Amino acid sequence: MVELNGKKILVTFLMHLGDLTLTTPFIHALRKAAPDAHITFLADEKLKDVILYNPYLDEVITIDKKGRDNSLLALIACARRLSGMDFDVVINLHPNERCSFICALTKTKLRVGTTHTMFRPMWDQYIQLDRTIHAADMYLDVLHELGVTNIQHNGLEIFPSVEHMQQAENFWRDNGVFATDRLVGFNIGSAVVTKRWAPDRFAKVADAMAFRGYKPVFFGGTMDEAMVQEAVSFMQTTPIVATGAFTIGALAAAMRRCSLIITNDSGPMHVAISQKVPIVAMYGPSSPKLYGPYTKDATIVTAVPPCMGCAGGMKHKCDDMQCMTRLTVDQVVEAAVKMLAQNGRSQ
Repeated sequence: MVELNGKKILVTFLMHLGDLTLTTPFIHALRKAAPDAHITFLADEKLKDVILYNPYLDEVITIDKKGRDNSLLALIACARRLSGMDFDVVINLHPNERCSFICALTKTKLRVGTTHTMFRPMWDQYIQLDRTIHAADMYLDVLHELGVTNIQHNGLEIFPSVEHMQQAENFWRDNGVFATDRLVGFNIGSAVVTKRWAPDRFAKVADAMAFRGYKPVFFGGTMDEAMVQEAVSFMQTTPIVATGAFTIGALAAAMRRCSLIITNDSGPMHVAISQKVPIVAMYGPSSPKLYGPYTKDATIVTAVPPCMGCAGGMKHKCDDMQCMTRLTVDQVVEAAVKMLAQNGRSQ
């Protein structure tokens, strides 16, 4: 068992938006297990909103891993800075090379968690991630392996700042959204092409929601703007386009305003869940068991019959994408209507 309470702890994690959001139950559980510890989190600069205002952390340190800090010298400098902070325990949550390298060079009394194979001899307690369970539970399992028996958390949590809340409020006001309006949000992008449902199908679902009295809103980042414009071009009604309008914190604040989010498997899906918004999620090549909505307030829609083409692991390239093309508009609309009624948000 590793003593955590009263210690100076560094948690390191440098993966993507959805992955980082899935570590937030771990952060909550760590604080519950170690109420008197000083907890610092190392994350990617571009994703800092996910954890910057988290009340269970004492400090957030960032590196711009794909920008100014994308060099060996920068990673060494980061490790030197962290070494000077005199941590008692370093907990690494992902075995990627960059994060493992920083942890290996950081001076600490105890180095635990997972790591890349080449650095394993330097770890005081190496923990093999359990990739047979949901990713959020996989990170929580690290605490279990460290000896924490009473693991408490509140699911995915992102805490927008007051400024983020104001930015979202201003956006809704500027786009003619009133208190009586009911919004259904859409996230049609995904970093992995094979996870994307077709824009014209999203357009039909958005129209179906508009015909039922909801205002459709398209979210997503700047990389999704072309896809959103394509979807909008197919629509009979006029949606609100919020694509590229928000930072992550403001996106979380804006999503709170929605009665439902309809989404591909993506980072913004997890952001919506962190705000306790009901979800309808389309899943094809990825496994809902491992990376699905970490909430009971979600419906997962899959192709009928299911495509078994990714049984050996998720494909990033696929010639026919049957797992997504066989997933119909009627399936998604039916799931959305049912989810809205179930949550008392139907018109």
